[in-house]
Amino acid sequence: MIRRILAVLGIVGLAGSIGWHVWPSDVAQSEQAAVPAVPPAEQAVAAAPPEPPALRTETVELRRRDTLADVLMRSGLSAAEAHALATGLREAGANLRRMRAGDRLEVSRDAGERIVAVAYAPSAWQRFDATRTEADWTVKRTDVTPEIRTEIRAGEVRNSLWDLVDSGAIGAQTMLDLVQIFESSFDFTADTRPGDRIRMLVEARYANGTFVEDGRILAAQYVTEDGTLAGVAFEVGGRTAYYDPDGRSLKRMFLRSPLQFSRISSGFTYRRPHPVLGGVRPHLAIDYAAPTGTPVWAVADGTVEFAGRKGGNGIQVLLRHRAGYKTYYNHLSRIAKGVRPGARVAQKQVIGYVGSTGLSTGPHLDYRVSRNGRFVNPLAEKFLPGEPIPAAQRASFAAHARELLGRLERAAEPGAQPPREEGAESVPADRASQSS
Repeated sequence: MIRRILAVLGIVGLAGSIGWHVWPSDVAQSEQAAVPAVPPAEQAVAAAPPEPPALRTETVELRRRDTLADVLMRSGLSAAEAHALATGLREAGANLRRMRAGDRLEVSRDAGERIVAVAYAPSAWQRFDATRTEADWTVKRTDVTPEIRTEIRAGEVRNSLWDLVDSGAIGAQTMLDLVQIFESSFDFTADTRPGDRIRMLVEARYANGTFVEDGRILAAQYVTEDGTLAGVAFEVGGRTAYYDPDGRSLKRMFLRSPLQFSRISSGFTYRRPHPVLGGVRPHLAIDYAAPTGTPVWAVADGTVEFAGRKGGNGIQVLLRHRAGYKTYYNHLSRIAKGVRPGARVAQKQVIGYVGSTGLSTGPHLDYRVSRNGRFVNPLAEKFLPGEPIPAAQRASFAAHARELLGRLERAAEPGAQPPREEGAESVPADRASQSS
């Protein structure tokens, strides 16, 4: 009996011992099953710090008479902060004196509306990025190297050359450059006619794949019902000039006109009714109608022989040139600074401004040319040409001219689509800026 009781107690004790050791383990396993496991990747994401709030960027514009400090303080910087930022930009190379009304800045603010970054791009070729640091501003300058692509520009004159500029076919500066190429051979004031056609091969300048502006004209053709003027850029002795297809310089001793984009109101004649004195008198001049104040330039290198009032001619400038030529510029409103007897002037230097002084019925320039004491018609005179292509470079020039003018001719063929891009090449910024 005692032996049975002991056996039963032993079994119970064993069971209790087993239950004590097994039960806590079962509970732990059930708790683990109740809490889902977190993958290691999700644990890493949860541990990552929150991203800083995005900056808010706005564009601010300089007003009339604003300085950089003015617009920065209006945006929220203190005077000291604005001065420090301006100093940093200057030290990085920004020319703040050239900032004008309409120039823009990009101002970035953080979540607390504090200005933390300012960007200024004076041109497509340069950008300055200023970033706030603990104690000051850090300024980074970025220079963009222009990508040069050779492209065609073309158009037809409807009423005037400027119509092509207004339509966007040709840029304003490119049109002025074209006029300068042919100004010794063609008077765009007197001889331009509706239906005249223009073709040019230009160096188009791109910044990061975006067109910015046209640079140098490589070749140009001006087509009229009387024929075609052609000019090709070519470097001789380190200087680029324009020549006709035969290698003759397009720069003559005399320009065809002393004004740009005016109109002839009276031509050279020996019999013209005088608008003031009456009767029929010789008019041995070309009258150019233009607004008062329009710049008048010297048509050739020369020396000032007279500058002042001259009776019915009003305010006059008289220049003496080589080969016995003299030029007279009458009815001026005023004389340019530095133009006085004995002074040397260069071709296309401004010598005075259109007016209506003397015997004049309205603002215009009375322009005269004499040779060896006798007045000649400026539009009919055959002036001396410039220096031609040197003999040693003629073969090279001929091949160069054929290639460029050939591209213009092919672009002008019926149905031809002038390519927007031909032969792109990258060039240093300094060379590109010199070529424009």
